[in-house]
Amino acid sequence: MRKLEVGLVGVGGLARGTGYGYVFNTHPKTEVAGICDINREALESAGKAFGLKSSQCFQNYDDFVKADLDIVMIGTPIPVHAEQTIKALENGKHVLSEVTAANTVKDCERLVQAVKRTEMKYMMAENYYYYYYIQQWQKMIGEGKLGKILYAEAEYVHEIRRLLKDPQTGKLLWRANRPPIHYCSHCLGPLLMLLDDRIVKATASGKGVNVMQGVGVGAIDMQVAIFQTEKGATLKMLRSQVAPREPPVVYYSIYGTKGCVENGRTRHPYGHDITRGILFIEEEDKVAREIDWHISDPTAPEEARKGGHGTSEYYLVRDFIDSIDKDTKPPIDVVKAVDITLPGLVAHEAAMKGNVWLDVPHFE
Repeated sequence: MRKLEVGLVGVGGLARGTGYGYVFNTHPKTEVAGICDINREALESAGKAFGLKSSQCFQNYDDFVKADLDIVMIGTPIPVHAEQTIKALENGKHVLSEVTAANTVKDCERLVQAVKRTEMKYMMAENYYYYYYIQQWQKMIGEGKLGKILYAEAEYVHEIRRLLKDPQTGKLLWRANRPPIHYCSHCLGPLLMLLDDRIVKATASGKGVNVMQGVGVGAIDMQVAIFQTEKGATLKMLRSQVAPREPPVVYYSIYGTKGCVENGRTRHPYGHDITRGILFIEEEDKVAREIDWHISDPTAPEEARKGGHGTSEYYLVRDFIDSIDKDTKPPIDVVKAVDITLPGLVAHEAAMKGNVWLDVPHFE
C-alpha cells in the first residue's frame, strides 16, 4: 500500500517542521517526500537528513505546495500560518499546522471557511494536550471524578528575549510583534480539550514594558486574562516571554465540585520528563496526594520520542493520520483550533482597550 507523502515547510533553525518530519517517518503509513524553507543552507541540511533529492527541496512555497504531496506540515512563523495553510488546502493537501492557527480574527474565519470549502483534513498541532499526564486527567474528568469543572488556570512563563531581538545584531525578530497572550494554545489548548468547552468572553490586563524596552508588543512584561466559557466555567491565563523565571513553567490547575488536580511549578529532581503535582478527590482522600505526573508515556516505544516534547508528538501525528485513514474529524480540528486561538487575540485587544470585557467569536 502506498504511503502518504508528507511535505514539511519550515525546516531551519527554530522552525518546527524537522521534528515532525522524524515523527512522520516513524509512522508506517507516511514518509517525508518534500521540504521547503527560504534558507538554502537549512534546506540542504534537512534534505540530506531526510535523504531527499534536490527536486524534492523547495525555496518557493507556491512551487512546493503544487508538488505531488498528500500532507503539508506547517512549521513556519505564526504570521504566515493562515496563508500557507489555505494555499495547501486549496491545492488538495491535508494540513497539520503548528500553533497557533492564525494571528488575526479574520484569518481564523478564513481558515474555517477554507477547510469547509475544500473538505481536506486540518489539525492544529497542540502537543501539550498530548502530554501523558494531561491524557490521564482527561480520563479522570471523563469519569466524573472531579465533578463539574468550575475553574481552571494555566501559566506559561518562558523567557525568550533572544528570540524577540537578536543579541548579536540587534535585529528585531518576528516574535517582537507577537503579544505574549497571543501565544495561548499551550495554556488554553489542554484546558479547553479537557473541559470540552469554548470561551465566549474575555478580558485581560497587561501592557507595561519594563524588562525589555524598545522592542514591541512582544516585550509586554506580563499579560493576565480571565475567560468565561460556554458551560459557565472561569479560566485564568498568565503569559510572559520576557520575565526572568527559572525554570520556565507550564502550570495547570483544575477545580471541580468533587476535587482538584494540578501539576508542579518547579524542576523535578528526577528529570524534565516528570512534574510533581497533586490530586485531591474528596470522596477518596483526606489530604491531597503528591503525584509525579509524567510528560511521556512510559509504555511507548523508544521511537516515540523522536519528535521532541516527550511522546506527545508521536501520538498527535497518529491521531492526525487516523483521521485521514478513517475519514473522521481530527481531535483538534479547525473549529477547535480557532476556538483555542481566538481567545488570546481577543484578550490582547481587551487589555489594550483598558481591561474591558469582549465577546469571543465562534466560527463553524
